[in-house]
Amino acid sequence: MLQGRAEEIEAVEALLAGARSGVSGVLVIKGEPGVGKSALLEHAVYAADGASVLRGAGVETEVELPFAALHLLLRPALDRLDALPAPQAAALRGAFGLAPMATADRFLVGLATLSLLSELAEERPLLVVVDDAQWLDQASASALVFASRRLRSEGVALLVAARDDQDAFPTAGLPELHLGGLARDDAERLLGDGLPAQLREQVLKEADGNPLALIELSEAARGGELEMAGPLPLTRRLLSAFAGQIQRLAEPTRRMLAVAAAEDTGALGIVLAASGALGIPAEALEPAELAGLVRVTGGVVRFRHPLLRSAAYQNLPSAQRRAIHQALAEAVSGDRRAWHLALAATGPDEQVAESLEQSAERSGARLGYAAMATAYERSAQLSAERSHMARRLAAAAVAAKEAGQPSRAADLSERATHLTDDPVTLARLCEVRAAVAFDEGSPRRAARFLLDGAAHISDADPRTAARLLMAASHNVWSAADPALAAEASRLLDGLALPREDSLVRLTRGLGLTYGGDLEAGYPLLSEFLEQASSSHVAGQLVAANVAFVAGRLDQAVELCTSLAAGCRAEGRIRLLPFALNHLAYTQVVTGHHRDARDNAAEGLQIALDTGQAHPAAGLRGQLAWLAAVEGDEERCRPLAEAGVEFAVSHRAPAVGLLPVWALAMLDLTQGRDQAALDRLQARPGGSSHFGTRIVVDEVEAAVRLGTPERVRESMALAERWTALSGEVWARALLARCHGLLNDSEEHFTRALELHRLMPQPYEQARTRLAYGEWLRRRRRKAEARPHLREAHEAFDRLGARPWAERAAAELRAAGEATLTRRRVDPGTALTAQELQVVRLAATGATNRDIAAHLLLSPRTIGQHLYKAFPKLGISSRTELARLDLDRL
Repeated sequence: MLQGRAEEIEAVEALLAGARSGVSGVLVIKGEPGVGKSALLEHAVYAADGASVLRGAGVETEVELPFAALHLLLRPALDRLDALPAPQAAALRGAFGLAPMATADRFLVGLATLSLLSELAEERPLLVVVDDAQWLDQASASALVFASRRLRSEGVALLVAARDDQDAFPTAGLPELHLGGLARDDAERLLGDGLPAQLREQVLKEADGNPLALIELSEAARGGELEMAGPLPLTRRLLSAFAGQIQRLAEPTRRMLAVAAAEDTGALGIVLAASGALGIPAEALEPAELAGLVRVTGGVVRFRHPLLRSAAYQNLPSAQRRAIHQALAEAVSGDRRAWHLALAATGPDEQVAESLEQSAERSGARLGYAAMATAYERSAQLSAERSHMARRLAAAAVAAKEAGQPSRAADLSERATHLTDDPVTLARLCEVRAAVAFDEGSPRRAARFLLDGAAHISDADPRTAARLLMAASHNVWSAADPALAAEASRLLDGLALPREDSLVRLTRGLGLTYGGDLEAGYPLLSEFLEQASSSHVAGQLVAANVAFVAGRLDQAVELCTSLAAGCRAEGRIRLLPFALNHLAYTQVVTGHHRDARDNAAEGLQIALDTGQAHPAAGLRGQLAWLAAVEGDEERCRPLAEAGVEFAVSHRAPAVGLLPVWALAMLDLTQGRDQAALDRLQARPGGSSHFGTRIVVDEVEAAVRLGTPERVRESMALAERWTALSGEVWARALLARCHGLLNDSEEHFTRALELHRLMPQPYEQARTRLAYGEWLRRRRRKAEARPHLREAHEAFDRLGARPWAERAAAELRAAGEATLTRRRVDPGTALTAQELQVVRLAATGATNRDIAAHLLLSPRTIGQHLYKAFPKLGISSRTELARLDLDRL
């Protein structure tokens, strides 16, 4: 029984009990060195009777080896890789160097880790323990965190121990348990007897309840090595205690311990070979073993505690440490040789720099971008020429950006910029800084960097400059900055490319449209869309963006459906939030509100997990608007206000459009017409289809207030855009606006005719409601009732409660005594994820297929089906065929 850890043991055993009952759980144990984290993990392993156990740990000297820790953890399970979906199995094999890497998305390795843990838990519960997580390589940490956030019903208990003072293991959103020092009584019991009272009290005071400190400082006290030098940080005090134990040993043994500490694998053969090259006899290791400082098992030298390893390494002068790394470099090969040579270097060395550069490329090929960045950065430090240093720092910046380390990427880019005047390198650095700025949610800064990059490379590579300007155009629109737009136009005009070039025409079309010159810009976008036929995810993403700007919603639906499916099939998890954002928006427009909400919620979670602030803000806006339509103010307001705050703080007005609209919708449904109109008219201007969608609410509020003149400008812009696009849905909305503004039955009926050509259930119901209200006010109640009835039923199906209530009130006023209640679909009892799973299961997809699609584990899919079937009144998959799942 661990001394004084009853509450902590209870938490660990509750996690194990959950796993035994099929419920997965995660617990991150944090505390200072020596406080007992490892002991708590050992207790979990001891208590995990009936469960399988996977064990892993971070190793300080392996922190730059991509997926090293994950490989160590999952190595016993690699014979189960064939049970995973093929892309996931290939991702893990590539990450572990067992095969070429077949994906460009590092998050797919995390999904594969989740699937493998689920596979291991099929037969019995699984306990996964990871110690010293502060030393996990970044690629392994990222994969484990991604997997842990998706554990649900697999029967997996994941216990992770990490130091308090380290941020290498990203624990945001994961349950944490802070392990403090022992209470005084427990500390005294652990210390035991045998020390004089004065020394005993000193040890208790210095240790402050830390179990390792109690043991090691008492040992130092007994040997007369406990200094009375005043207070020191506990870690330094422990290092000093360990150093004292090492100093008792003979000089050859101390040096061999330093060799073992410097060798990342601890492989005995390598330690002995390097020691021999330094003139240290093999028998020098034995005294350290007899003293209990190390043990040799399975051909590996293992230190009793990581701090002991640190003390052994730091105990030698730097010159001797460099000599050790030189000797180790001769005993190993590949990446480890390159790193030992780098640690042995005393100044610029182009040969070593080239070796590290090659190591960086190998890390990148395995998606180990953090390690890639570190290797390139060290390679730059060892570069003999300024141009090589700049090129390698630029490569490090790109890798850091891919690793999700924006601050590091920005710093590396800044340093590289001051070292070069090469236009290609400068443009590349600007692109990195723009990507960082966009991910952080600042489209204005992103646009600035992209314009600078285009200016740098305009003469050397005009096509790349045009590509950068096209990317800049989206950011310019988001930032709503006319000066940036004008600068982009000037740069595009100055490129040595034919005006007929397709990239130039698309870029020009976007710039003109975003800048408000619809008549000149829109035809160029239409031309691009008529020729767009990309089967690649990146090309579909560009085409989908253009389709939205142009308002080609029918084409956008097709593109976004294909885009989301492509991201899932190819494991492009980082791009998935963008795809789901687009898909959710098309589903809103086409009236599939529940599907839109489910996709937006999934996209938001992935955006948060992958650290993408900008798409997260957009997805919050979508969810806020849907909540407003449903009358759920409690859900809407926090999402919308967060979106507005993000837009203001990041100077990204376009990001605030949906959140502002959502808040205005709340006002409109609750009779606050003045507030709704004020919000909508204070929003950023927009010349895309978005302004046409918003103007209908602006018009309704203005008409109800008796101030139709306030919407003249918005209507004029919407009419210009609609005349150019000719889109049926836009013409229907404008016809409704004219019906309201001009008190015109002809426009209402025209709107309904147009809605039939392109169904939009929500907007069509809004038109029927407006027309029904118009008819009732003219005492044409019998004519009003069918329109109001259909509007009520449509709103009811969509879950648009305030609109359904308004339609119901109008129906009663029109003489409808009783309302026919819509039959409650059994699907309404399903959670969002259950509905997604059921629909996919109905297509014949297996649990494994569905899990890969939804980034979950197969066990979690099975649990969702288990819960969903009784709600649907069925007991098997075969019965799904008789359900009308499209109506759920």
